Amino acid sequence: MILVYTTCKDIREAKKIGRHLLKKRLCGCINILLEMESAYFWPQHSGEIETSRESVLLIKTLADRYEDVEREILKIHSYSNPSIFALPVLAMSQKYLNWLEGEIR
Repeated sequence: MILVYTTCKDIREAKKIGRHLLKKRLCGCINILLEMESAYFWPQHSGEIETSRESVLLIKTLADRYEDVEREILKIHSYSNPSIFALPVLAMSQKYLNWLEGEIR
C-alpha cells in the first residue's frame, strides 16, 4: 500500500478528483483535509513567497497503481503543475490490506 498526496484548490476539487479515482477503482479509500495554508515560491525563480489556502487529498492505493492515479489526477486537476507524490506504508493490518486489494483488483 502507498498513500498518494496531492493538494487541490478547494474541497470541491478534492472531492471531484477523489470520487473519480474511486469510480475507476484506482484506490480503495480517500481522505480530504478541508483546509490548510501553503507557502511556496511563485512565480518560479522569483524569490517571492506566495501563500494560498488549499485542501489536501490523501489516496490509499497500491504501489502498482501509482502511475494510473497520477495520470488521472493530471487529466482533471486545475493546477498546471500539481503536487502529487506517494508515501510508502511501512506496516498495516492484514485485514485492511485484504480489503484494499479486494476493492482495487
